[in-house]
Amino acid sequence: MMEQVENKQVIFRGYIEGAPKETDMEIKISGIQLKAPKGSDSGAFLVKNLYLSCDPYMRGRMRSSFTSSYIPPFVPGQPVEGFGVSKVVDSDNPNFKPGDLVAGLTGWEEYSLIRKTEQLRKIQPDHHIPLSYHIGLLGMPGFTAYAGFHEVCSPKSGEYVFVSAASGAVGQLVGQLAKLHGCYVVGSAGSSQKVDLLKNKLGFDEAFNYNDETDLVAALKRCFPQGIDIYFDNVGGEMLDAALLNMRDHGRIAVCGMVSLHSYHDPQGIHNLFTLVTKRITMKGFLQSDYLHLYPRFLDYVISNYKQGKIVYVEDMNEGLENAPAAFVGLFSGKNVGKQVVRVACE
Repeated sequence: MMEQVENKQVIFRGYIEGAPKETDMEIKISGIQLKAPKGSDSGAFLVKNLYLSCDPYMRGRMRSSFTSSYIPPFVPGQPVEGFGVSKVVDSDNPNFKPGDLVAGLTGWEEYSLIRKTEQLRKIQPDHHIPLSYHIGLLGMPGFTAYAGFHEVCSPKSGEYVFVSAASGAVGQLVGQLAKLHGCYVVGSAGSSQKVDLLKNKLGFDEAFNYNDETDLVAALKRCFPQGIDIYFDNVGGEMLDAALLNMRDHGRIAVCGMVSLHSYHDPQGIHNLFTLVTKRITMKGFLQSDYLHLYPRFLDYVISNYKQGKIVYVEDMNEGLENAPAAFVGLFSGKNVGKQVVRVACE
């Protein structure tokens, strides 16, 4: 007789406008068999989820109008989906065996049945590297930082680099990559605690709290009297507008995210785009999935520098699946300090 256990799930209730709320999700308990379906065409395997990643891009998947070439909107009434670290419990897939650790897309639930493996990779355990780092430093956010900085920004040693949302999952690594490349780096964040983190733990040359600034253009001018060569943009909105006025000739802007954009239907306009012409600025949006051929190189580089103590990574860990909705919603008001992770189970 197959063992059946309770499976706690975070269910997506329905499509939204504006910033997400905890009530857009609900906790449900269902039953699940601890066996993967067997059969010649199954290829499925059952995982126990250990860590889940809270990422700003997930807000887009909460809208019916969300369009992406590789990932669909969430389905109302079904579990939220995101990146996670999981352990294989049972398998009908020869490539994934019980006991294997994997990182990739999974459900926001205690156990998930996985059929699609395109966004999945095996993890080789390394006692020097926390498992949760495979959805942060070594996962999608870390690779976003690496691809965006090195491939989109085309940095040169000695250049002046500005990073917004600099203490978050992506920004904290962008700043450190820029320092390793020989750049001068300034970050913005939303609290004095985060500013202190940027300057005293993550090695930024300077940082400021945007909530303390009445004039963002003047704040950037103060930090970059000579102008900005590279702006790694995670927020859009007023900060992007201010950065545009402070860019140097032939500057580069990598548009990674627009966390300040609370609604796709009523976006805030950007007023200073004329500087793209007068300063010959290159501004480019990107997705990390465009650069997956570089992932092995990224892993080697970041793991080596992490083990040498040249890269550090800060996590904000929430305990328990029931706290996942609050952890996710907190991203959009800046509650997290570092990469927001939910620990579902201990291994």
